[in-house]
Amino acid sequence: SICPTHLLHRCRGSDGIDSSWSPRRPSNENQAPGWPFPLPPAAAGYPFPPAPYGGSYQPSQGSDDDWDDDWDDSSTVADEPGALGSSYPDYEAAGGGASATVSRNLNRFSTFVKSGGEAFVLGEASGFVKDGDKLCVVLGPRGPEWQENPYPFQCSIEDPTKQTKFKGMKSYIAYKLVPSHTGQQVHRRYKHFDWLYGRLAEKFPVISVPHLPEKQATGRFEEDFISKRRKGLAWWMDHMCSHPVLAQCDAFQHFLTCPSTDEKAWKQGKRKAEKDEMVGANFFLTISVPTGPGASLDLQEVESQVDGFKAFTKKMDESALQLNHTANEFARKQVTGFKKEYQKVGHSFKCLSQAFELDQQAFSAGLNQAIAFTAEAYDAIGDLFADQPRQDLDPVMDLLALYQGHLANFPDIIHVQKGALTKVKESKRHVEEGKMELQKAEGIQERCNIISFATLAEINHFHKIRVRDFKSQMQHFLQQQILFFQKVTQKLEEALHKYDSV
Repeated sequence: SICPTHLLHRCRGSDGIDSSWSPRRPSNENQAPGWPFPLPPAAAGYPFPPAPYGGSYQPSQGSDDDWDDDWDDSSTVADEPGALGSSYPDYEAAGGGASATVSRNLNRFSTFVKSGGEAFVLGEASGFVKDGDKLCVVLGPRGPEWQENPYPFQCSIEDPTKQTKFKGMKSYIAYKLVPSHTGQQVHRRYKHFDWLYGRLAEKFPVISVPHLPEKQATGRFEEDFISKRRKGLAWWMDHMCSHPVLAQCDAFQHFLTCPSTDEKAWKQGKRKAEKDEMVGANFFLTISVPTGPGASLDLQEVESQVDGFKAFTKKMDESALQLNHTANEFARKQVTGFKKEYQKVGHSFKCLSQAFELDQQAFSAGLNQAIAFTAEAYDAIGDLFADQPRQDLDPVMDLLALYQGHLANFPDIIHVQKGALTKVKESKRHVEEGKMELQKAEGIQERCNIISFATLAEINHFHKIRVRDFKSQMQHFLQQQILFFQKVTQKLEEALHKYDSV
């Protein structure tokens, strides 16, 4: 039987995972072959703002009674400081919305201290963790992995609707969420996503919580903005549901399952999440790692792997930024330049056919009509070029934006792990100098091991979903390109056949 929604964080032991597991996803007749989740509808892209590097996320502060407060009700104009001024439908700014490349954290251990990593490694964290709340890292075929969610699910985000309150004086947008494991729809506003993001970013120091699309964005029409945001939230939701730890987190489950109309239940769950003690240093106490022979990590090897990943994220971020810029520029040319040039050719053919009509010879009427048809074909091809980016380039830029949000998270995650390794090296030196007991140093190494297991599991998960997402998106991009050129070819063939009877 399907597990009830409250059954969370169940460990299946540390002897490995079911390698045949794959996410159960609904079929979608419109999806590309191999696409692991329904494609977001083709619409304009949206930028994700990166979190400030080396800084912690500051969640929106709200009281327990803020279910109906207005955090972002005027969500149609860019009137907020720091709003990104990119409007993808017009391709006004090349590379708009892309993050800067991954940067160094200036204060090397600020994240380590702030996340509670230092307190944990030094043995200063204490708390009781129930077995059911343990987050298990297991040894998979590619090294440490988060234990898979035994009851995978997904959640659609549909029908953004404008709702009002205070007898119509205030309006806001609510999104319909339908989690597959309950089938019960709930409505959430952006402020509820924002609250959840803040809780999770604070709770999980070594997990990359995907960034939300920004609070405000430029857009000529309200519909444009809502469409961008819905698509951004759909990507966000997919990455949340795909993460074995985030998907099973109490706060996320409360967000997905609490009835929209039950304010009391919402506030209770909200308070519970805000009073969660397993954050910061205590979060690391919840991590269960493999034990026994062959389960210990070589710290030098861990350091090498993490350094390799750091170099990878820097390169990926630079190339994502470059691709985003190139795609944006190419889209802009298609929407303006290519359309204009093809329609110029079409107009010239039209002028030729109009000139030919002046001959008033009966036998040349077919030729005149065929040339006029050719003019229309080129005009239509111009429109095809202008419409095409939203079918293929925009989805690629959407994916890049989401991943640039992830890449912005990793410097802090890496600093937590690096801080732990440094404490191990210091403790070894202190033992040699007679300043520390061996037992204490071993405890530090053991706790560093836990942080290393969790970091490697998160890196592994990132690569897994990256391969899944980029495979699917590249397939979608190429399929859309093929369809586009088939349409162009069809227009040209239709024009060619008009000359057969001349």
